[in-house]
Order: sequence, then C-alpha cells, then structure tokens
Amino acid sequence: MALLPCAPMRITDFDYELPPELIARYPAADRRGSRLLSVTESINDLGFAELPSLLRAGDLLVFNDTRVIKARLAARKETGGRAEILVERIESDRVALTHIRASKSPKPGGRLLIEGGAEAVVVARDGDLFLLEFSADLLPYLEQYGDVPLPPYLEREADDSDIERYQTVYAKDPGAVAAPTAGLHFDDAMLEETLAAGMRHAHVTLHVGAGTFQSLREEHIEQNRLHSERVEVTQDVCDAVAETRSGGGRVIAVGTTSVRALECASVKGELRPFDGETDLFILPGYEFRSVDAMITNFHLPQSSLLMLVAAFAGKARILDAYRHAVREKYRFFSYGDAMFLTPESAA
Repeated sequence: MALLPCAPMRITDFDYELPPELIARYPAADRRGSRLLSVTESINDLGFAELPSLLRAGDLLVFNDTRVIKARLAARKETGGRAEILVERIESDRVALTHIRASKSPKPGGRLLIEGGAEAVVVARDGDLFLLEFSADLLPYLEQYGDVPLPPYLEREADDSDIERYQTVYAKDPGAVAAPTAGLHFDDAMLEETLAAGMRHAHVTLHVGAGTFQSLREEHIEQNRLHSERVEVTQDVCDAVAETRSGGGRVIAVGTTSVRALECASVKGELRPFDGETDLFILPGYEFRSVDAMITNFHLPQSSLLMLVAAFAGKARILDAYRHAVREKYRFFSYGDAMFLTPESAA
C-alpha cells in the first residue's frame, strides 16, 4: 500500500553520491562505538553513547524484537546445477516463501537437494518468489545448516562474528531475514541506562524481508509496491504509546521497521492492536500518527527507506544531512552509523 506524495516524484529525486569506501562492511568494535548524527533544530555530530542526552524522562523507545534467522541455504538441482535458497518468509513448519538463485529457475514440482541432506519441492511460483515445501522442520534446520543472510552490498560471506553482531541484543521472535539495523547499536548497558534515566521500552515485531534491499524498479514512485512483511503490535504497546503521549512524552521508534509497524497499526486514525501483513509504503506527504522521533541508520540511495525518513524529517533536510555525513565520512548502511531524527515541523 503506497501512501502517495503530494506531487509526483521520481526515485531519482532520492539520490545522493556515496563513495564506496564509506560502506561499512564490518560492524564497529563495540555496539555503541558508532557515531550518531543528530538532525533536530540543527545538525550535530555525536557518538551513539551520547544518545541518552537527546532523550527525556517519560519518552518511550519502541524496539523491533524480530530475530534474524540463518536464511541462506546452499543447494543443487536434480540435474546437478548449483543453487542458493534465501528464505523470505516462513509460512509453516516446513513451508517457506523463498528467493532462488540458479542458472535456470526451477519449475513447480522440481526438487532442490539441500546441504545437510534435506530436500525442497517447488510448490508454486509467486512473481520473483518460490513457495517451497521442505522435508525437514525449517527453523531448526536453518539454525544448523543455514548462513546469516548478509546484505548484498557488503560483498562478503558471513563469518562467525556476524552470528552475534547481525542480531540485536533484545531479539526474540525468529522470522526476519534482515536485521532491524538501528537496534544493532544498543548493548545491554545502553538499555539499562535509558531505563534508569526514566525512559520506557516497548516492543513490536516486524519480520524484515529480503525485499528491504531490492531496488525500486519503476521510475515513478507511485508505480512501485513493497513486499508484504509480517507485523504484530500488541495492546500493551498501544497502551504504552497512549500513556506516553498523555504524559507529554515522545514515542521514539528505533528503526524504520518500528516506524512501519506503528504506522501500519495507525492507518485508521489511531493506534490499535494489529497482527497481520503490511506493504505500507511511506512517502513524503504522509501524516505520521504514532511516531514523534526516530533512530535510524543511513539508507541506500533511491530506496524506500530513504523515502520514509525523508517523509518524516523533510526531503531537503535529509539529503542535506546525508551530504554532511558523506563529507564527515560517516559509515553507511547496516553496519554503519546512526541518525537521530525529529520531524521537520518540530525543527
């Protein structure tokens, strides 16, 4: 579901120049060791450890507690050709919607032989995705034989350190194939520090899909659609948001996935419990209902996530902040540095 901008826009309106050496291919030595670009009334260079200075007692931090699964599996076709399976979404114990990389796409009924001895049968094709039925229960099999599904722009294979670092410390509900990366900066001590300073915590779940890394194909923004992702927002979260707002505090979403979860549960005008699918596409012109500030990483040029933060903080303001970050040599993308954003109207 795309919420259209006030005037026609093109994906090239959301472009910026990024030197390749600024892409963070490995995480910082410590989770809180990243930098933090504060974009409020002005642009300020901080360290992530200084985040509590931007928060207030009574604020509510909303985290996405999805857990990244080892979604990448090596396989081969019955003919012997190599293939790779990337799980997009687990539908049941032995059925998943997947991406398949192979020299030739398998047809319904085709079998894939997977490392570790399991098999998968192609049940159906859904656009670029394949519905597979596996011969083993998927979650334990992935944990034993799968690999961490690092973003393609890292241009490297996952190593042992990624098992821990491409996962938030509060990850709980398995199902994501990409990390909610703004949360990667929080360690246990930072979580305790914010609680001790009078902030509250709440958790939503949005299982991030591999589509988060896919380029938008249509130049005219409104012609693009996003893959659906599974979301759960509980009554407890709704109550915490209402209590925070009534007490004068701010709702601060940790990551764009937390933003989408809260906003998809607010599309009827107020935040309500939600358990289902969302393809919410937030563009400039969107009226945010449940988010007052945001912590996020830097996003790919021409991406739907860059459009979301531009909708929140203002397109010109965000692109100016990105140019500043490039000049100051911030580290970009999943393992990169973070931003703290307030809405354009609050600046």
